[in-house]
Amino acid sequence: MPSFAGKVVLITGASSGIGAETAVEFAEAGCGGLALVGRNKENLDAVCQQCQDKGIPKDKVLGIIADMAKEEDVQRIMDSTIQQFGQLDILVNNAGIGGVKYLGEEGIMQVYDSVMRVNVRSMLQLTQLAVPHLIKTKGNVVNLSSVCATRTLPMMVTYNMTKAAIMQFTKCCALELAAKQVRVNAVNPGSIWTPVHERSGRADSVIETAKKVHAMGRIGQTGEVAKAIMFLASEDASFMTGASLPIDGGRHAMCPR
Repeated sequence: MPSFAGKVVLITGASSGIGAETAVEFAEAGCGGLALVGRNKENLDAVCQQCQDKGIPKDKVLGIIADMAKEEDVQRIMDSTIQQFGQLDILVNNAGIGGVKYLGEEGIMQVYDSVMRVNVRSMLQLTQLAVPHLIKTKGNVVNLSSVCATRTLPMMVTYNMTKAAIMQFTKCCALELAAKQVRVNAVNPGSIWTPVHERSGRADSVIETAKKVHAMGRIGQTGEVAKAIMFLASEDASFMTGASLPIDGGRHAMCPR
Protein backbone atom coordinates (compact mmCIF):
# COMPACT_ATOMS: atom_id res chain seq x y z
CA MET A 1 0.00 0.00 0.00
CA PRO A 2 1.37 3.46 -0.89
CA SER A 3 2.43 5.70 1.98
CA PHE A 4 0.42 8.82 2.73
CA ALA A 5 2.29 9.80 5.88
CA GLY A 6 1.81 13.48 6.60
CA LYS A 7 -0.69 13.93 3.77
CA VAL A 8 -3.95 15.77 4.44
CA VAL A 9 -6.88 14.39 2.46
CA LEU A 10 -10.26 16.06 1.86
CA ILE A 11 -13.08 13.78 0.72
CA THR A 12 -16.59 14.95 -0.16
CA GLY A 13 -19.54 12.58 0.00
CA ALA A 14 -17.70 10.67 2.71
CA SER A 15 -20.63 9.55 4.85
CA SER A 16 -21.41 6.43 2.80
CA GLY A 17 -20.53 4.33 -0.22
CA ILE A 18 -17.34 4.99 -2.17
CA GLY A 19 -16.47 8.09 -0.15
CA ALA A 20 -16.70 6.27 3.18
CA GLU A 21 -14.66 3.33 1.91
CA THR A 22 -12.02 5.69 0.53
CA ALA A 23 -11.78 7.50 3.88
CA VAL A 24 -11.14 4.25 5.73
CA GLU A 25 -8.53 3.20 3.15
CA PHE A 26 -6.63 6.48 3.58
CA ALA A 27 -6.80 6.09 7.35
CA GLU A 28 -5.38 2.58 7.11
CA ALA A 29 -2.60 3.94 4.88
CA GLY A 30 -1.55 6.29 7.68
CA CYS A 31 -2.44 9.68 6.22
CA GLY A 32 -1.67 12.73 8.32
CA GLY A 33 -5.21 14.13 8.39
CA LEU A 34 -8.69 13.52 7.04
CA ALA A 35 -11.36 16.12 6.35
CA LEU A 36 -14.58 14.20 5.65
CA VAL A 37 -17.69 15.88 4.27
CA GLY A 38 -21.25 14.60 4.38
CA ARG A 39 -24.85 15.58 5.03
CA ASN A 40 -25.85 12.75 7.37
CA LYS A 41 -24.27 13.40 10.78
CA GLU A 42 -24.91 9.94 12.17
CA ASN A 43 -23.32 8.24 9.17
CA LEU A 44 -20.42 10.68 9.03
CA ASP A 45 -19.68 10.24 12.73
CA ALA A 46 -19.59 6.46 12.19
CA VAL A 47 -17.10 6.83 9.32
CA CYS A 48 -14.92 9.16 11.42
CA GLN A 49 -14.91 6.51 14.16
CA GLN A 50 -13.95 3.79 11.67
CA CYS A 51 -10.99 5.94 10.60
CA GLN A 52 -9.93 6.40 14.21
CA ASP A 53 -10.18 2.64 14.69
CA LYS A 54 -7.59 2.32 11.90
CA GLY A 55 -5.14 4.34 13.99
CA ILE A 56 -5.76 7.97 13.02
CA PRO A 57 -5.85 10.20 16.14
CA LYS A 58 -9.19 11.84 16.89
CA ASP A 59 -7.82 15.34 16.29
CA LYS A 60 -6.66 14.26 12.82
CA VAL A 61 -10.16 13.34 11.64
CA LEU A 62 -12.43 16.30 10.91
CA GLY A 63 -16.08 15.65 10.12
CA ILE A 64 -17.78 18.49 8.27
CA ILE A 65 -21.56 18.51 7.89
CA ALA A 66 -22.26 20.42 4.70
CA ASP A 67 -24.56 20.61 1.68
CA MET A 68 -22.59 20.75 -1.57
CA ALA A 69 -25.51 22.59 -3.20
CA LYS A 70 -24.87 25.61 -0.97
CA GLU A 71 -22.02 27.88 -2.02
CA GLU A 72 -21.40 29.06 1.55
CA ASP A 73 -21.09 25.45 2.73
CA VAL A 74 -18.49 24.67 0.07
CA GLN A 75 -16.48 27.70 1.19
CA ARG A 76 -16.77 26.54 4.81
CA ILE A 77 -15.44 23.10 3.86
CA MET A 78 -12.17 24.55 2.63
CA ASP A 79 -11.90 27.10 5.43
CA SER A 80 -12.43 24.42 8.08
CA THR A 81 -9.91 22.04 6.50
CA ILE A 82 -7.12 24.61 6.34
CA GLN A 83 -7.92 25.94 9.81
CA GLN A 84 -7.68 22.42 11.25
CA PHE A 85 -4.66 21.10 9.34
CA GLY A 86 -2.90 24.08 7.79
CA GLN A 87 -2.47 22.32 4.44
CA LEU A 88 -4.13 20.21 1.78
CA ASP A 89 -2.40 17.47 -0.22
CA ILE A 90 -5.22 15.45 -1.80
CA LEU A 91 -8.75 16.44 -2.81
CA VAL A 92 -11.21 13.66 -3.62
CA ASN A 93 -14.28 15.18 -5.31
CA ASN A 94 -16.68 12.33 -4.65
CA ALA A 95 -20.01 13.97 -3.72
CA GLY A 96 -22.76 13.56 -6.27
CA ILE A 97 -26.47 12.97 -6.73
CA GLY A 98 -28.52 11.19 -9.37
CA GLY A 99 -31.44 12.33 -11.45
CA VAL A 100 -33.95 10.18 -13.33
CA LYS A 101 -36.26 11.85 -15.84
CA TYR A 102 -37.33 11.15 -19.41
CA LEU A 103 -37.06 13.96 -21.95
CA GLY A 104 -40.50 15.54 -22.13
CA GLU A 105 -41.34 14.81 -18.50
CA GLU A 106 -42.32 17.68 -16.29
CA GLY A 107 -39.66 18.76 -13.81
CA ILE A 108 -36.64 17.83 -15.90
CA MET A 109 -35.23 21.36 -15.71
CA GLN A 110 -35.46 21.34 -11.92
CA VAL A 111 -33.61 18.01 -11.88
CA TYR A 112 -31.00 19.42 -14.26
CA ASP A 113 -30.41 22.45 -12.04
CA SER A 114 -30.01 20.41 -8.85
CA VAL A 115 -27.80 17.70 -10.40
CA MET A 116 -25.56 20.19 -12.19
CA ARG A 117 -25.22 22.28 -9.04
CA VAL A 118 -24.06 19.38 -6.88
CA ASN A 119 -22.16 17.24 -9.39
CA VAL A 120 -20.42 19.95 -11.39
CA ARG A 121 -20.70 23.45 -9.92
CA SER A 122 -19.69 22.47 -6.39
CA MET A 123 -16.76 20.46 -7.77
CA LEU A 124 -15.55 23.47 -9.72
CA GLN A 125 -15.93 25.74 -6.68
CA LEU A 126 -14.18 23.41 -4.24
CA THR A 127 -11.34 22.68 -6.65
CA GLN A 128 -10.90 26.39 -7.30
CA LEU A 129 -10.62 26.98 -3.54
CA ALA A 130 -8.19 24.08 -3.18
CA VAL A 131 -5.79 25.09 -5.95
CA PRO A 132 -3.61 27.55 -3.95
CA HIS A 133 -3.12 24.97 -1.22
CA LEU A 134 -2.43 22.12 -3.64
CA ILE A 135 0.18 24.21 -5.43
CA LYS A 136 2.01 24.68 -2.12
CA THR A 137 2.11 20.93 -1.44
CA LYS A 138 2.37 19.80 -5.09
CA GLY A 139 -0.73 17.82 -4.31
CA ASN A 140 -3.36 16.22 -6.53
CA VAL A 141 -7.07 15.83 -7.21
CA VAL A 142 -9.15 12.73 -7.93
CA ASN A 143 -12.62 13.33 -9.36
CA LEU A 144 -15.49 10.83 -9.42
CA SER A 145 -16.98 10.57 -12.87
CA SER A 146 -18.79 7.46 -14.13
CA VAL A 147 -19.11 4.99 -16.97
CA CYS A 148 -22.19 7.12 -17.73
CA ALA A 149 -19.80 9.76 -19.06
CA THR A 150 -19.13 7.56 -22.08
CA ARG A 151 -22.08 5.14 -22.17
CA THR A 152 -25.60 6.49 -22.60
CA LEU A 153 -28.46 5.34 -20.37
CA PRO A 154 -32.13 6.27 -20.85
CA MET A 155 -33.92 8.47 -18.30
CA MET A 156 -30.57 9.77 -17.04
CA VAL A 157 -29.78 12.58 -19.47
CA THR A 158 -29.00 15.10 -16.71
CA TYR A 159 -26.80 12.72 -14.71
CA ASN A 160 -24.98 11.53 -17.84
CA MET A 161 -24.28 15.13 -18.82
CA THR A 162 -22.72 15.92 -15.45
CA LYS A 163 -20.43 12.92 -15.57
CA ALA A 164 -19.25 13.78 -19.10
CA ALA A 165 -18.63 17.32 -17.87
CA ILE A 166 -16.49 15.95 -15.03
CA MET A 167 -14.28 14.08 -17.51
CA GLN A 168 -13.69 17.29 -19.48
CA PHE A 169 -13.21 19.26 -16.25
CA THR A 170 -10.54 16.74 -15.21
CA LYS A 171 -8.62 17.23 -18.47
CA CYS A 172 -8.89 21.03 -18.30
CA CYS A 173 -7.66 21.17 -14.71
CA ALA A 174 -4.84 18.74 -15.44
CA LEU A 175 -3.63 20.87 -18.33
CA GLU A 176 -3.82 24.13 -16.39
CA LEU A 177 -2.11 22.79 -13.26
CA ALA A 178 0.55 20.49 -14.75
CA ALA A 179 3.17 23.26 -14.78
CA LYS A 180 2.56 23.68 -11.04
CA GLN A 181 3.16 19.92 -10.52
CA VAL A 182 -0.44 19.41 -9.41
CA ARG A 183 -1.99 16.28 -10.93
CA VAL A 184 -5.72 15.87 -11.66
CA ASN A 185 -7.28 12.52 -12.56
CA ALA A 186 -10.66 10.80 -12.42
CA VAL A 187 -12.19 7.39 -11.92
CA ASN A 188 -15.17 6.16 -13.95
CA PRO A 189 -16.99 3.52 -11.90
CA GLY A 190 -19.59 1.20 -13.33
CA SER A 191 -22.41 -0.18 -11.18
CA ILE A 192 -21.10 -0.32 -7.60
CA TRP A 193 -22.83 -1.94 -4.65
CA THR A 194 -23.59 0.76 -2.06
CA PRO A 195 -26.13 1.18 0.78
CA VAL A 196 -28.33 3.16 -1.63
CA HIS A 197 -29.23 -0.08 -3.40
CA GLU A 198 -30.18 -1.77 -0.14
CA ARG A 199 -32.46 1.11 0.82
CA SER A 200 -34.07 1.27 -2.62
CA GLY A 201 -35.78 -2.11 -2.31
CA ARG A 202 -34.37 -3.03 -5.73
CA ALA A 203 -31.23 -4.83 -4.60
CA ASP A 204 -31.88 -8.08 -6.47
CA SER A 205 -32.77 -6.24 -9.68
CA VAL A 206 -29.63 -4.09 -9.48
CA ILE A 207 -27.40 -7.13 -9.02
CA GLU A 208 -29.03 -9.07 -11.87
CA THR A 209 -28.80 -6.10 -14.25
CA ALA A 210 -25.14 -5.58 -13.34
CA LYS A 211 -24.40 -9.18 -14.30
CA LYS A 212 -25.76 -8.53 -17.78
CA VAL A 213 -24.17 -5.16 -18.55
CA HIS A 214 -20.65 -5.72 -17.21
CA ALA A 215 -18.27 -7.95 -19.15
CA MET A 216 -17.05 -9.49 -15.88
CA GLY A 217 -20.62 -10.51 -15.04
CA ARG A 218 -21.01 -8.90 -11.63
CA ILE A 219 -21.52 -5.66 -9.74
CA GLY A 220 -18.49 -3.79 -8.42
CA GLN A 221 -17.54 -3.18 -4.79
CA THR A 222 -16.74 0.16 -3.15
CA GLY A 223 -13.30 -1.10 -2.13
CA GLU A 224 -12.38 -1.68 -5.77
CA VAL A 225 -13.04 1.99 -6.56
CA ALA A 226 -11.40 3.21 -3.35
CA LYS A 227 -8.16 1.39 -4.18
CA ALA A 228 -8.10 2.99 -7.64
CA ILE A 229 -8.56 6.41 -6.05
CA MET A 230 -5.70 5.63 -3.66
CA PHE A 231 -3.47 4.68 -6.59
CA LEU A 232 -4.19 7.87 -8.52
CA ALA A 233 -3.59 9.95 -5.38
CA SER A 234 -0.29 8.22 -4.64
CA GLU A 235 3.24 8.71 -5.91
CA ASP A 236 2.80 5.43 -7.80
CA ALA A 237 0.80 7.52 -10.31
CA SER A 238 3.31 10.38 -10.36
CA PHE A 239 3.37 10.59 -14.18
CA MET A 240 -0.41 10.39 -14.64
CA THR A 241 -2.60 13.46 -15.09
CA GLY A 242 -5.75 14.14 -17.08
CA ALA A 243 -6.66 10.43 -17.07
CA SER A 244 -10.10 8.92 -16.46
CA LEU A 245 -9.65 5.38 -15.20
CA PRO A 246 -12.52 2.92 -15.85
CA ILE A 247 -13.45 0.79 -12.83
CA ASP A 248 -16.39 -0.92 -14.48
CA GLY A 249 -15.76 -4.60 -15.11
CA GLY A 250 -15.20 -3.89 -18.82
CA ARG A 251 -18.50 -2.11 -19.38
CA HIS A 252 -16.87 0.80 -21.21
CA ALA A 253 -15.54 -1.63 -23.83
CA MET A 254 -18.89 -3.28 -24.55
CA CYS A 255 -21.07 -2.68 -27.59
CA PRO A 256 -24.74 -3.81 -27.48
CA ARG A 257 -25.81 -6.16 -30.28
